[in-house]
Amino acid sequence: MTDPDAFVETVNDDNQTALSRLGSSKSLYADTGGEIDTEPVLEATADAEYAAWQTFLEWADDEADDEARAAFEQTADEEQDHYETVDGKLDADDYEPTETPQLHEYLRDREDTVERVGALVGRILASQRSKDQVVGYFVGDADPQTASLFRGFGEDLDDQLERAKDLLGDVCESDDDWERAQEAASGAIQAAYDEYVETLEGMGANPKPVC
Repeated sequence: MTDPDAFVETVNDDNQTALSRLGSSKSLYADTGGEIDTEPVLEATADAEYAAWQTFLEWADDEADDEARAAFEQTADEEQDHYETVDGKLDADDYEPTETPQLHEYLRDREDTVERVGALVGRILASQRSKDQVVGYFVGDADPQTASLFRGFGEDLDDQLERAKDLLGDVCESDDDWERAQEAASGAIQAAYDEYVETLEGMGANPKPVC
């Protein structure tokens, strides 16, 4: 495989079930601990954006590849802006993010540039699904302004995916590189999905969608 578009398509296909469930309403239920209300939704979003900001900042600080470092820095800046925007909408003046999501624990364990870029693609694909649920919540809550704000976050994710695809073409020089990147992308999605399953089962809920 030497084509970034085919790479993304393959990762989507290989993780279809996990991504589908991460894009279901149960995902928001899990993220908010069963409290699907404005403040818990904002808090869950702030946690995710803060974790992303810290992850990509960490990557940028120790990345040897110049192009990858620049991309990670830009992504960290975007996630910082997302976090600060959401934090500004929270009622609590002293809100602090909670524990690091499993997805970002997985990302932070990637030290190789190829694996990082692959994992970045996986993170984006998973985050696109959860972001759609947040947009849907605010549409349903008759808050079009906040829904529009999160659509903007989604557009940033689209830009991040294009940036990641460009990086794939730069850093993957062999079939082995592409395979390692693909494994890292699927690993990131699986980390997010595992936490989704564990959270719902811990709440006594079935992680599978109701058909």
